[in-house]
Amino acid sequence: MAESFLTGSRKPAEQAEDVSKLSVEAGGEVAAGGSVRGSAAKFTRNSVMNVGRLLISTAAGFVLPTFLIHRLPVTTYSAWVLILQMSAYINYLDFGIQSGISKYVAEYDVRDDAVGLNMRASAGLALLLIVSSIGVILTLALAWQAPHLFHEMPAGLYRDVRLGLIYVGVSTSFSLLCSIFASIFTGLQRFAVPTVLSTLNRLLFVAVVLIAVALHSSLAMMGAGVAAVNVITGVLQFGAWRRYARRVRLSLRGLDYGVLWKMVTFCSAIAVLTVAMLCISGLDVTLVGRYDFRQTAFYSIASTPTNFIIGVMGAALAPLLPSASALSVMRSPRQMGELLAKATRYASTLLVVSGVVLLVGGYWLLRVWLGAGYAVQIVGYLRILVVANVLRNMCAPYANMLVATDSQRIAIVGATAEAVVNLGCSIYLARHIGAMGVAYGTLLGSFVGVGMHFGLSMHYTYAKLTISRVRLFLSGMGRPLMVVIPTALLAPRWWRDGAAAFSAPMWLAWAVSTLLLLWFVAIDAEERDSLVRVAERRLRSLAAQG
Repeated sequence: MAESFLTGSRKPAEQAEDVSKLSVEAGGEVAAGGSVRGSAAKFTRNSVMNVGRLLISTAAGFVLPTFLIHRLPVTTYSAWVLILQMSAYINYLDFGIQSGISKYVAEYDVRDDAVGLNMRASAGLALLLIVSSIGVILTLALAWQAPHLFHEMPAGLYRDVRLGLIYVGVSTSFSLLCSIFASIFTGLQRFAVPTVLSTLNRLLFVAVVLIAVALHSSLAMMGAGVAAVNVITGVLQFGAWRRYARRVRLSLRGLDYGVLWKMVTFCSAIAVLTVAMLCISGLDVTLVGRYDFRQTAFYSIASTPTNFIIGVMGAALAPLLPSASALSVMRSPRQMGELLAKATRYASTLLVVSGVVLLVGGYWLLRVWLGAGYAVQIVGYLRILVVANVLRNMCAPYANMLVATDSQRIAIVGATAEAVVNLGCSIYLARHIGAMGVAYGTLLGSFVGVGMHFGLSMHYTYAKLTISRVRLFLSGMGRPLMVVIPTALLAPRWWRDGAAAFSAPMWLAWAVSTLLLLWFVAIDAEERDSLVRVAERRLRSLAAQG
């Protein structure tokens, strides 16, 4: 499932920058320089942990489609994809509540205000209880309407699709309620516990589905197995909170309705953005299932590598949210602007490098992964989705910083414009040219989204994120985009149904020129020196061990 980049939030308080008296790390005072270094170290450590979790989960995720697509009929696999896609809509009901919980936990933990922290965490629990109940109702409605939504689906699959959707959807609603515990750990900047449990959930999910398919179980039984995994990991989250974070107390008794209303007000803007994100990246597979059901399996697989790129970037940037929340109370708007520029350049570099590899070598990846027959069917979707998602997610750090500075309302117009263009074009084009139209709709929407951020949103956030739009574009996005030059020049050789028509010298020239641009243009001199020092230390360490 496509992932939103607005997955977390922080609201800064406008305070004096007396960093010598404010600790970003929970647990003590540090000097001004030490605080900044400690925040950077924690951000790096949490980023590495998140990326590691994602790599493990994705490795398991790549195994699953390979197994399923060769063991299930294409129509059955497509139906399973739609069960998971519709169940995932439950997570959109979060409406920024998890972000709000993490935000306030981070802020009040830094202030050492246990009472304020507990009140806001409890308000988040009340809201999650409401939206998880709505999730159950939505699941039952979707299960009831499944035959009308997917009229091209074989009638023999309707019963299993309905039961599978109920199992997975209801258990996902339970997981949404239990997400309060992960939000608490995130706010405390203790990523180890939610990372371990998230990885466990993914591995158990894969194991249960593999076993169910090997035993020739129905879609309903597959859904029941997934439901069991969701319930188990939800209970484990509760146990982890009781053991490691019980100091954050949760109670529905004596709720402060002023605090509750403040949480609702904070989440209202994110709710609008969440609906926009649903239209932008959450309905694509469902639209394909409605208008071109036979291509559902192929389109969903094409989304997997692009979702992996987005997921890696999101995992790497996730600690930016609690870090930015804490840093924003002691850094100037200009310093926050510099942080935005650096985060944008890092994210764009990661996206561009991953993107060019998939554009040029995507066919071979798909062929090794699924076989030549499937690779030819999927590679066209993959290329369009790579371009679209790389482009739109270059603004992910800015979107996160909007929420971190309590400026998320400013993004509503841009996100709404992208959602309208994306959804409208996807539906129109899908009706005329099928699944490929959904991919083109995503691409068109991405141009609108980036244009609205630079043309409108950044004008209104200059007071909090003080950096020139031209400088942000040139340093944050322009430099990484230079890496694309060799790939763009060779586009006639690789933008085709099959493999890239590259000779061995051409492959070498493409790889070397891309790496040189990455090293000398996307990365600055200071970063190159740091990387060289890290590599030298690592080599010396390995030599000493040898």
